[in-house]
Amino acid sequence: MSDPKVCATGQVTSTQAREAAPDHLGHVIFITAAAAMGGFLFGYDSSVINGAVEAIRDRFDVGSEALAQVIAAALIGCAIGAAIAGRLADRIGRIRTMQIAAVLFTVSAIGSALPFALWDLAMWRVLGGVAIGMASVIGPAYIAEVSPPAYRGRLASFQQAAIVIGIAISQLVNWGILNAAGGDQRGKIMGLEAWQVMLGVMVVPAVLYGLLSFAIPESPRYLISVGKRDKAKKVLREVEGDKIDLDARADEIELAMRREHKSTFRDLMGKRGFLPIVWIGIGLSVFQQLVGINVIFYYSNALWQSVGIDPGSSFFYSFETSIVNIIGTVIAMVLVDRIGRKPLALIGSVGMAISLGLAAWAFSYKEGTGDDITLPDLQGTVAIVAANCFVLFFALSWGVVVWVLLGEMFPNKIRAAALGVAAAAQWIANWVITVTFPTLSDWNLSGAYMIYTAFALLSIPFILKWVPETKGKALEEMG
Repeated sequence: MSDPKVCATGQVTSTQAREAAPDHLGHVIFITAAAAMGGFLFGYDSSVINGAVEAIRDRFDVGSEALAQVIAAALIGCAIGAAIAGRLADRIGRIRTMQIAAVLFTVSAIGSALPFALWDLAMWRVLGGVAIGMASVIGPAYIAEVSPPAYRGRLASFQQAAIVIGIAISQLVNWGILNAAGGDQRGKIMGLEAWQVMLGVMVVPAVLYGLLSFAIPESPRYLISVGKRDKAKKVLREVEGDKIDLDARADEIELAMRREHKSTFRDLMGKRGFLPIVWIGIGLSVFQQLVGINVIFYYSNALWQSVGIDPGSSFFYSFETSIVNIIGTVIAMVLVDRIGRKPLALIGSVGMAISLGLAAWAFSYKEGTGDDITLPDLQGTVAIVAANCFVLFFALSWGVVVWVLLGEMFPNKIRAAALGVAAAAQWIANWVITVTFPTLSDWNLSGAYMIYTAFALLSIPFILKWVPETKGKALEEMG
């Protein structure tokens, strides 16, 4: 008996396309991986500054407040890049937008490696941030548009995996450069100080990202939007196979685009400010940052050195923590569809609260002043284990779950606009944590971690009372 979903011509209908595997899955994976290089650079550029914090403080002789502004400067650019990426991609295409981001990453890396003043370094950090913001938007959008429906979920996870791998590789590279410089962040390598080389090495993946963008096709959705239907069908054949009815598939995309409601800020408003579901999205974004996760990724080398660990070991611990981050992310990708979003978030919140509380306890035993600072052996071990447990629990829960929930929980009518507001809230909360940590650390390192512990504890009733479970629900069910 013939398959009822197959046309008389032997072609597969658009409904069957959702279940069909592409003829050239390896090619599709290559396309996805190339686009996910933007995610790799997102993670790399966000975290590479970790290895340069103390050297920048020494080189430019700045206090904690000015240093924090330089570290956080990239986040200003992130907000700008995220805000312009969508419209830019709709106007000039996804591939051209990727290429612009690659150029910005490259220029930022060169400028950051060769600054002549602190404001100059901050400017290059902002430029890199714009590229990060663009990559954070264009990567997932492009991957969703070129992925065969049957593989979309798994291929979409490439972006998050690329981000955490980028974080880990940046720490490994920093560690290798530090060792090559004899353990001195200001030691000379190729005529530059080690920290300058750390920031400049990003040129390599940035150039690779740009080159790969020339080897992958434009999104069929964009091609149809600008009237290039034949080119769109050619790309659809590449990514979804030869058996589908290309005209029907193109018609399906075109019809979906016509039906789309372009959500606006006004759609998000209720009788008392934002709609309740929008406030929940903002809450998820803010809690994700207020637990202090980016303190680990931006300041961990300085953190370990501030409690008496030598630079070489502090860089190793930062790399090792990045590996834990990857492991946690993989666990989340495996569990999020099995046990649900809320249970995973709750597990993470409880684990983070315990880990952060233990870190706060350990740091309260900090002894000495200036460069002569130590932790007792027991407390030093507890601090390192607690930091790794914190990263693990974050990565296997809030690191992935928040983005899954934000993509699923909003009604179709307001999804795009609500996501934009939630993402903006996340960048703002990230900036607040990043810019305040050095001052909080100077005031009381243990106290800083008690604040993060409090936010982890507060996230538990927030999840229980307000966060909806979206596991197994169609997007159309989100009312």
